[in-house]
Amino acid sequence: MIDWQESAQMALRSLLGSKLRSALTMLGVAIGNGAVVALVAVGQGTQKATLEQFEALGPNVLFVRLTSARVRRAVSASARPLLLEDAEAIAANVPAIKAVAPEFHTTQLLSYGRQNLNAQVIGSTPDYLTVRKYRLSRGRFFNEGDIERNRRVMVLGAAMARRLFGETDPVGKTVRLQNQSFLVIGVLQSKGVLFGTDQDDQALAPLPLLSRQVAGRFFPYGIPLTLISLLARDETHLPTAQFQVTNLIRLLHPDARPDDIQITPQNGLLETTQTANQGLTQMLAAIASISLLVGGVGIMNIMLVSVTERTQEIGLRKALGARERDILSQFLIEAVILACVGGALGVGAAVAGVLAAESLALAPVSLSFSVIILSLGVSSAIGLGFGVLPAQRAARLDPIQALRSG
Repeated sequence: MIDWQESAQMALRSLLGSKLRSALTMLGVAIGNGAVVALVAVGQGTQKATLEQFEALGPNVLFVRLTSARVRRAVSASARPLLLEDAEAIAANVPAIKAVAPEFHTTQLLSYGRQNLNAQVIGSTPDYLTVRKYRLSRGRFFNEGDIERNRRVMVLGAAMARRLFGETDPVGKTVRLQNQSFLVIGVLQSKGVLFGTDQDDQALAPLPLLSRQVAGRFFPYGIPLTLISLLARDETHLPTAQFQVTNLIRLLHPDARPDDIQITPQNGLLETTQTANQGLTQMLAAIASISLLVGGVGIMNIMLVSVTERTQEIGLRKALGARERDILSQFLIEAVILACVGGALGVGAAVAGVLAAESLALAPVSLSFSVIILSLGVSSAIGLGFGVLPAQRAARLDPIQALRSG
């Protein structure tokens, strides 16, 4: 029987006898383990943050666009863009749709006092709040009365309000949009970043007013739209709603080619994004694993050097009755200790870094206990695997030749 306790004690004495070399070897494993845990935490955190943002939008949302450049330019009446009347037709003729929010996007100069910003301004209707799942942090949203009376009112996103007013309450203040005065009547609650776009860095105004008077985009055949956001009654109605809206838009725009009409469900965007994020996480883990393998090679290299340096010691142990398996177990234990301690240090550093990043909100992160356990298990397996060759070489040394080598 192998005396594992004695082998472990001898392995520890050997490692402590070469502190610097042992520390440098463990450092390689620590870097590999730490990289795996940290990068996977970032990848999983990104997936979690994306899921939360999509859930905030709602799973039963559809986006309607006309994507052809020919249609977007709208150079003639035969190549019309999306129009406000299209949104009204959807609301009137598609029973699977609960709410419709036509949207006209433009970038305009927004000013308050000495602050001048190039702002994304969205013209829409009161249903924008319902469809896009926004809530107000203060004030109110514009209503049908504001639209009918052409009132120059505006609602600011949380980030836009901070950029223009700092900590001052913007409700009741007047801002200027391309030489037009608008009264700020509300501020939206923060929703964060989605697809690299800050959803809070925007301003909203009544659609007809923005399209006709501010942006100068009045067409003789109607009010143009950038897109139409739709809220289906529930997820089960999504396929029906998508089919009916597609057919209706084709009837309203006979000049548009089939691939000009894009009707994208929110859950489809979520699945695409989640797949991309999972692929990115796996790629990051694979890249980090390379450094873990490099650490394993370092263990094997150091153990081979150790066998060469301790040839006489091995010969003496064999002469005193140590068996091959005793020598084998000692060197394997040394390799596993290097890998396990290095792996534990790397995981500890990674966990500390991830928790610090989370507390300081530097990046979306999500620690996984299973990844930590898997990382430690892999580092132990690497130590065992890369320690086999040096251990076998030590165990097979001829005691006579080993003693003579000294």
